[in-house]
Amino acid sequence: MILKHGHNTSSAIFALLASAALLVPLQASADEVTLKSTDGGSMVLTGELIAFDNNVYTINTDLGGINVKADFVECFGDACPQIIDASVTAVQDGPIVWDVSLWGKRRAFTEHVEKLAEEVAEKTDGQFTLNISYGGLAPSRENLDGIAAGTFEMAQFCAGYHPDKNPSITVLELPFLGVSSMDLERAVSQAIYDHPAVKEDLARWNATLLMPTPQPQYNIAGVGTPPTSLAAFRGMTVRATGGTGAAINALGASTVNLPAPQVKDALSAGEINAVAFAPHAHMSFETINNALWWTTNLNPGTANCPVVVNTGALNALPTDSRVALLSSVDDALDHFISNYEDSTLSAWETALEERQIIQLTIDDSILNAINAEVAAPTANAWIAQNQALGLPAQELYDLATSTINGGR
Repeated sequence: MILKHGHNTSSAIFALLASAALLVPLQASADEVTLKSTDGGSMVLTGELIAFDNNVYTINTDLGGINVKADFVECFGDACPQIIDASVTAVQDGPIVWDVSLWGKRRAFTEHVEKLAEEVAEKTDGQFTLNISYGGLAPSRENLDGIAAGTFEMAQFCAGYHPDKNPSITVLELPFLGVSSMDLERAVSQAIYDHPAVKEDLARWNATLLMPTPQPQYNIAGVGTPPTSLAAFRGMTVRATGGTGAAINALGASTVNLPAPQVKDALSAGEINAVAFAPHAHMSFETINNALWWTTNLNPGTANCPVVVNTGALNALPTDSRVALLSSVDDALDHFISNYEDSTLSAWETALEERQIIQLTIDDSILNAINAEVAAPTANAWIAQNQALGLPAQELYDLATSTINGGR
């Protein structure tokens, strides 16, 4: 048995341990589980799961059986029983179809969801399928609301679309964090998603974070005369979100936060002068068709766009369907990255050459000056703002930066 607790363990947990019944050791075969207290894991119990009745776990340890109420702990391990959300009356039976809300069209940005759907259908012999909709279920900025309402079971959204709804994960959109690869973007996103405060933040929307969308760094494509000095950016209006927008503001440009499907028309109409996107989005939303120039190395950051599932729907899945879903995430992300690196970036280089788009490489001294002006002040402001909301903002920022520094 492993038992740990900290000095700040709640009185409820102490009372729970004091009243736990020590039973005669049971010899029944069972799988090991770990029970962690919901106050942040100050209590940890590990043992074989013997029973789960009347909302009480019974686990077998070296000392005997221990009863623990499910209200106070989370269960980790393959043998953990399904505890159904209060809004769900029963575990689903028979063929299951989940509606998935995306936007735009199938592209590199959605390939992990497409791969996930293939894997899940194959592993369950078609008994669990993902019905992917591109814009037919909700606008991109209302996907988190749809998850909360249970309108659909899975969705993708970007943190910068509505930072007030998901402040904890906006740490991943801070400028100049130093993410150097898509693999590192994946690692830092998953580290943040696994933090208890982030899980609690998204739980307000009945959402469970399933996987990130590990995009490469953004850069700017624009119309008109290419900027050859910092002064040339002044007076520009650039579509950009999150920390990318802060970096572009430091260049002297103003920014607007338009939904991606509206950007092409805004660029054509002269409402904006340039767009900050990852390469796939410049191609998918056809901004490259109007662009005359492209910055190759600004690399201010990227948008963090997780895929989430409705927690009640996830809890209602039969065990085999849930296992099929969760066990397919790594393969889906591997496919996403390999597809992007092997296909999308190659197509991007070809597209630039075919359109004779001017490629601007910003001088290192200018990049360093922008970084110095933007990175630390923006991070400090983010920490202060989110600490005021009750988030462990410094802890989240430190987790992000330590993961990035350790992954370089």
